This record gives sequence, structure tokens and C-alpha cells, in this order.
Amino acid sequence: MAGRAKVGVFVVTDEVMIMSAAVKPLITLADLDKLDIRCGTIRAVSDVAGSDKLVQLSVDFGDFQRTILCGIKQERADPAALTGLQALFVVNLAPKKMCGVMSEGMMFDIGYADGLLPAALAQPEFAVPNGVRAG
Repeated sequence: MAGRAKVGVFVVTDEVMIMSAAVKPLITLADLDKLDIRCGTIRAVSDVAGSDKLVQLSVDFGDFQRTILCGIKQERADPAALTGLQALFVVNLAPKKMCGVMSEGMMFDIGYADGLLPAALAQPEFAVPNGVRAG
């Protein structure tokens, strides 16, 4: 296995070392169906006053817009570079107020939970209409 070796719970490659996480408990299709995952275009990225982690995304989902807070300020050199990109979001997550701003969803990233920084943005393979559902 050139360039790759298993060491305990870590997978070491030439570029990055990530911890292999256990698979979560099984869920039913009915559980999965509760999530409304849609593609949206990030129209603006702004700072959240009083937070050293949060940025505010204004996201276009076609028929509606959402404000979504993400804790990506420290993991990206320029969070504003996300402006104009499409990404996947949970749009039916209960709203939550953080630092005085209401967040109306959650952006999907890939790798953050495993310590990969910066985390990769979960994006469609090619441009799709805003608001289309994943599933």
C-alpha cells in the first residue's frame, strides 16, 4: 500500500492524517426522509459581530432565501471566497439564534468532523437550479 499505512484508528497518507470514525447507528429511510437537503447559491458572506468562529451566509434557494450561520471563520483564509458557489444545505433544521443572529439551516461540509481543515464544501458535480433537493 504505497503512500498509505494504517496506524491504530488513524489513516496516514502522504498529504493528510485523519481519524477513522465509527459508523453511526442505523436509521430508517423514514428518518432520512425527514431531512430537507437542498442546493443553494451562496450570495453573500459576512462577519458575525462578537464571534471568532461564525460567518453569516445569505443563500438563494430559488423560491426562498435563508440566513445560515457557519463556524468556518478560523478554518478558511477567506470565507468570502465561497460567494457565488453552490452547496448543499439542510433547510428544515429548527432555527437557532447565535450571537444575536438567527440561523435558518446548516451547510454541509466534508471532513470537518474528522479534523480535515479546511473542510471541503459539499457541492453538486455541475450547476443545478437553486432549491433542488438532494436524495
